[in-house]
Amino acid sequence: MAPDELLLLEVLRCFCVPTRVDMSSDDDFSLVTDDGVEEETEEGLKRLIESYKEQHAQVLVEQKLLAADQEERLKLTRDFNQRSEKLTQRLEKDKENFQLQLSNEQDKLSQLKEVQSALTLAVQGVKAALAEEDSANSLLKQQATVFQAAPEREVVFRGQIGDVAADKVFHMKAKILYPMEGGTALVTFEEEAAASKVMEMRRHTVSLGEDCRITVEAVPLHLLLPRRVRIHTEVSRRKILISDLPDMDTEILLNKLEIHFSKGRHSGGEVEDCELLGDSGTVVMTFVDDNISARLTEMEFHDVMLQQKRTHRVRVTPFLNGQPSDLQNELTPCPRTVLLTGIPDVMDQEALQDMLEIHFQKSGNGGGEIEAILYNPVGHQAVVRFESITEE
Repeated sequence: MAPDELLLLEVLRCFCVPTRVDMSSDDDFSLVTDDGVEEETEEGLKRLIESYKEQHAQVLVEQKLLAADQEERLKLTRDFNQRSEKLTQRLEKDKENFQLQLSNEQDKLSQLKEVQSALTLAVQGVKAALAEEDSANSLLKQQATVFQAAPEREVVFRGQIGDVAADKVFHMKAKILYPMEGGTALVTFEEEAAASKVMEMRRHTVSLGEDCRITVEAVPLHLLLPRRVRIHTEVSRRKILISDLPDMDTEILLNKLEIHFSKGRHSGGEVEDCELLGDSGTVVMTFVDDNISARLTEMEFHDVMLQQKRTHRVRVTPFLNGQPSDLQNELTPCPRTVLLTGIPDVMDQEALQDMLEIHFQKSGNGGGEIEAILYNPVGHQAVVRFESITEE
């Protein structure tokens, strides 16, 4: 063996110990020394070199496989990143669209809530109006029932006709109370002309006889009269109106009615008050409880023992309570009445009233026929009642 070959063999012995490759992992490998010891021969070295060549070739193959696998994984990673980026952009766009759609839906919801609120207010208004109409209809029905059940009165047709639709005002017969001051007199003439002339002359000297004279002043008389009044009416829950009554003593009539309608077998109850209305000849009866009047008005006609064990059929109808809701007054002159002021207390009341009547009844003193006269002396108080005149 040549010296160079011997030197190479020594080098291989020192640094190239036979090993085996453990390919247990894809990332790396380790060289493991074989347990067997090769013969230090040329053939052994050749076999060792061939073994290393094979191992090197196998490593190169595995490196190529690893490189291909790495390239594949890089490609998959790039594809994944691209897909992930696209998905992220799509998600952002979907999120923006969702936010925009959510905002639009919220706007629509707000508009719907406003519409619902407006409709709720409208419904409440309609319900309130319906309730008011129902109340008004109920009141009208109640009043219609009362008017149908009103006490009957005899009427006379006097041959005058008119437009019924144009007559929407009720006419009342006014009764005005006027407080008279002391030292005054009221004179009502039959003719307006006489009253006007007396007031034009204003100051009048009245002779009382034996060179005794007094001076009085004639001024117009103004009364505060209702020009327009609106009355709110409702059916009383405790009162009834009794009509179709016979002509008899008032006290006995009221006692008999109270005895009859206070008994339970007659559908009555405890009576609080019983009053005769003189202008209509009807009786207003008030009960303590609220539910009695309704029972009696439903029956309408009642047979009551009023005269010597004889029954009389009376009519019971609802009673209307009236409350003024719109009263408008105005000062109105009395065209035929004159107020005399400044009358001194110089003689007896009746005598002085006669002297005043004599004076103002003479046309020469500007007067005329006197319908009524009343003198109130100084220091006295009086209340005079005026009534409106109904044209027949």
